[in-house]
Amino acid sequence: MRVSTRGDYACRALLSLALHEEQSGPTSVRDIAERTGLPQPYLEQILLSLKGAGLVRSKRGVGGGYVLARPVNEVTLAEVVAAVDGPIVAGDFGQPHQDGACDHEGQCVLLAVWADVGNHMKDHLASFTLADMVDQARGNRPMVRTHDHH
Repeated sequence: MRVSTRGDYACRALLSLALHEEQSGPTSVRDIAERTGLPQPYLEQILLSLKGAGLVRSKRGVGGGYVLARPVNEVTLAEVVAAVDGPIVAGDFGQPHQDGACDHEGQCVLLAVWADVGNHMKDHLASFTLADMVDQARGNRPMVRTHDHH
């Protein structure tokens, strides 16, 4: 299972906006790039995708840039990743019981597992909001423990 580079960058860009949310006015792409250490041209593409998904709004002109379009406690990491990567799935193997997916030995069993893995990842990412990430980044709550998966 992997979150793509785009997914990672999108989460980092939104987290950066969330961490500075109290500052008035939009944040320029250059500022976001400097804070996150992400390449600006790539970041611009990602912000456009996030804008298309309704997660950020942009303002043009002098003092222009990006602002979060929704409250941080309403945006989940699953939404952010899906906005730039499309649906969260374990792989491009299709769904069980569709398009002759169960014609071959053992195929359906595995397809069901891959679908389940994708759903677990989606649920796990959906359990974190930007607000949670802000709290963790500021040290207000313990970091996610990686060995804690059920």
